[in-house]
Parts: sequence; C-alpha cells; structure tokens
Amino acid sequence: MTTTPTPTTDDAPSPPAPASPQGRSAWSTLRPLVLRLHFYAGVLVAPFLLVAALTGLLYAAGFQAEKIVYEHELTVPVGDRELPVSEQVAAARAAHPDGEITAVRPSPEPGATTRVLLSGVPGVVPDHTLAVFVDPYTAKVRGELEQYGSTGALPLRTWIDEFHRDLHLGEPGRLYSEFAASWLWVIACGGLVLWFSRRRAQRTLRGATGRRRTLGLHGGVGAWVALGFVFLSATGLTWSAYAGAHIGDLRTALGQETPAVSATAGEHAGHGTAGGAGGDAAHGVGLDRVLAAARAEGLDNPVEIVPPADEGSAYVVQQIQRSWPTKQDAVAVDPATGQVTDVLRFADFPVLAKLTRWGIDLHTGSLFGLVNQIALMLLALSLILLILWGYRMWWQRGRGSAFGRPIPRGAWQQVPPQVLVPLLVLVAVLGYFVPLLGIPLAVFLAVDIVLGEIAHRRGRRTYGPTSR
Repeated sequence: MTTTPTPTTDDAPSPPAPASPQGRSAWSTLRPLVLRLHFYAGVLVAPFLLVAALTGLLYAAGFQAEKIVYEHELTVPVGDRELPVSEQVAAARAAHPDGEITAVRPSPEPGATTRVLLSGVPGVVPDHTLAVFVDPYTAKVRGELEQYGSTGALPLRTWIDEFHRDLHLGEPGRLYSEFAASWLWVIACGGLVLWFSRRRAQRTLRGATGRRRTLGLHGGVGAWVALGFVFLSATGLTWSAYAGAHIGDLRTALGQETPAVSATAGEHAGHGTAGGAGGDAAHGVGLDRVLAAARAEGLDNPVEIVPPADEGSAYVVQQIQRSWPTKQDAVAVDPATGQVTDVLRFADFPVLAKLTRWGIDLHTGSLFGLVNQIALMLLALSLILLILWGYRMWWQRGRGSAFGRPIPRGAWQQVPPQVLVPLLVLVAVLGYFVPLLGIPLAVFLAVDIVLGEIAHRRGRRTYGPTSR
C-alpha cells in the first residue's frame, strides 16, 4: 500500500524549518515516519513479495491441478470389497523390491488408491519418497510417483512448493521467502493505519483520476486484505529458517511444543516377530491387526501406518486429515502382541501446538479445502495488484525526468523522545525475533541517516510536509 508525499525532494530548495513537535499529537509526529517506512519498504521489498505472490498463487491452484494430472494414480473404479492392506503392500513390494517401506496410507475413501511409501529408492531425492499406488480392490499397481512432505505432495505440487519456498536454490533460497514474510505484515499494517488516518473525503474514488484514483484503488483493496496479509506473514514465519527457530524456542520454553506418541514397544518387543526384515513392514502381528487395533481406538480414515524403526519400537498409526475438522490422533501398537501401548489425542495438544497446526494448514490451503485455496488465490492476486498499483503511484509522483520522488527525510527527528524510545525498543525486540526484518531495517536507517547528513552538509536536507 505505497503512499506518496508532496513533491518536496532532497534536491529541492530547503523549506522552512519544521514546526516544534510540542503540542502535537503522537500520531501527527509518527505519521511521516510510518509514511516513509511504508513507501521505502514497499518499493524495495515489493519484488520479493511479487515472486512470493505469484508462486503462492500457483501453489494454491496446485491442489486441484494435481487431482487432474495424476487422476490415473489417485483413483480407481469402486469395487465390491477392499483387500487386506498386507496384500496391497505385498503387491507394491513385488513391483518395487528396492528401498524400505517407511509408511503405508490405506485407501482413505471409496475409489481412492492405497499409497505405499518407499525410501532409499535409487533415483529418488533423499528427502522424498517413492509412492507406489495400489488398487485396494484388485491389488494391481497403478503407478508410482515421487512424494514430498506430510501433505503427500506429488511432483507437480512439490515443484511449485519448492519454487515458492526457496526458488529451487536450497537453504540459501529460503532467505527470500523469509525476507518477504518478515516485511509483509509491516507494509500491510503501515498501509492500513495510513489509509484509515486519511479523511473520508480523501478516500473516495468517485470522480477521481490519475494518481488519486490509483491511490484509492491501492488503499481501498489494501484495507480489505491487510489482515489476510498479516496472517500469511505470521504463519509463513512459523517454519522459516531464523524466525521459525525463535518461535520454536519460545514454544518449547512455554511447554507448547507439538507432542508425539511414544513409539517404544512393550516388554515382548523383538520376540516372536514374523518376517521383520528391515523395510518390508511385516513386523510381528502384521499391518492388518495393527490397523484393526487403531480402528478400535477410533482412528478412522485417513491414516498412515509407520512400521517399527527397530526391534525395540512399535508401529505408529496416525490420522493425517489436515482439513476441518482436523484429525491428528495417533496410537502406538506393540508388534508382538498387537496391543495399543500409547494413545495421543489431538484434543490434548497444547493451545499453541493446535494454533500452529491450524495456521500452517490454513496458509497452505489444506484446512478448508477448495474454499481455502480460492481465498489464498484471491489474496495472492490482491497482492500482485497492490504491488503494480504501488509502482504506478511511484511513477505518477515523478515530475519531468524525476522517477518516483522519495519521501523527505528527517521524519524520525520530529518524534518526541517519550514515543521514539519505546518505539526503538519494540523494533529491537522484533529485530531479534525476526532478524530478516531487524537487520535490513537497521541497515536502511543507517544508510538513510548517512545520506541525510550528506544532504544536510550540502544544504539540501528537507523535512517537507507529507500527504497522501
């Protein structure tokens, strides 16, 4: 939500000295500072936000595109009776003897295939698995595709996800998305405050032309979607590299980390197990009895069965429904006896663990399905339009050869100490927890102060009044 001042620039003749801040409201002294921060943050961060918006738009559309592209692997004609899971896994194993079985996702609904997930398969990316799709009614293998992540993303959505997350540049590329997420909420909140601080007559679009109309579109749309941007920023930071680590540490300190079911098997673990060769999933009582034990504890579809990691471990069966209502209950089952040894209910998760789960799922378009995905696409389109309108206003502010005249410097010097000091403390705290906000902001302020002093020494420093 880029904003604009009067045509005063650093190269213009020096105006009269600014009025004393005494007797002025706190907002009247803060507004020029917010205006300058919003303008420059919008101009400099906008390219990163544009990439994030475009890739986020693609990702939100990827859920439905995946169903179309991989329809053959994902769906089958509905049969009369589903075969035991063990038979389906045996068919997948016969077709793909390489690698180890890391999980099995039984058919979640009529007409859906079963997924048998294999790790360590030659040619498959190390942190991905090979998903073998099996017809639950005939045990015929329908195909195989690489899968990534807990949402079961297939190649199309995986490619888009990695493009959105790190531009396919690995860990260094994650800095772009964290930088964008760190600043999105600042720009959104600044624009929202500036928009509502303007007089109602100045916000109307009726009869407006030129830059004023662009400003009206930019501010009006921005005001409607600002809270959505704040949400995307906050949830995006929860699994970022640096801010995400601080958030994780804070949750741990508060005892709000996500719990996990205990996978330690009972005292009979390792005794009387059948066929427990690594990676074939046929440990002890087998998959069918394990699944039956989980069903008895109320774990309905969709579920994922994870075989024991070693002789001292149990099977883990966990619900994997991210849509509303969220199903994330889990049980551990002793491979020797088929008895449930531990139960974890999503209802018992700490509050922050639940909010984190829901926030991430809402951010990625899983929580409310198609409605969620459409809302994300609309937010992404809104951000793209706001960026384009913002740059257009920057162009419209120019005169002659001047492109995008800057906001006058010195706004921070007009803020009274009783307001400025707490503000600096708040910025320092935010900068610590969100370093890709704090570090660039500190650099910007340092450069701005230095350039301001240079302009001052040359007699061109200005503090002209600002307006939208």
